[in-house]
Amino acid sequence: MSDPRVGLTVTHRRYVPYSHAHYAGNLVDGAYALGLFGDVATEVCIRTDGDEGLFASYSDVQFKAPMKAGDVLEVIATVTRVGTRSRTIDFAARVVCRGRPDKSESAAEVLAEPIVAVTATGTVVVPPAA
Repeated sequence: MSDPRVGLTVTHRRYVPYSHAHYAGNLVDGAYALGLFGDVATEVCIRTDGDEGLFASYSDVQFKAPMKAGDVLEVIATVTRVGTRSRTIDFAARVVCRGRPDKSESAAEVLAEPIVAVTATGTVVVPPAA
């Protein structure tokens, strides 16, 4: 019998402020997405186990496209495996809106198709069931 927690998906959205730009062209470092993955993983643990849990490791991280200040990121976490105390989670950070400084200082647009910027697989651990 499959565990009902497998397939649980949690989604967060976050505007990337210009104060987080790290490189030329208002690029944001890839670690920014990893911090967001930690936030969404915390909510997954709360929903599955009533505890914030701890991030144990990443088994895979792929940086696929740039993230920029002025982007709106959609961060998705899906539980793919439930162990006794561990949970495997697939993550994706997608750009759903992007600033358009070429049009004006505050111009931005909703993207017709989200851009997958970062994907990862990670493991979290939670306390033993009471």
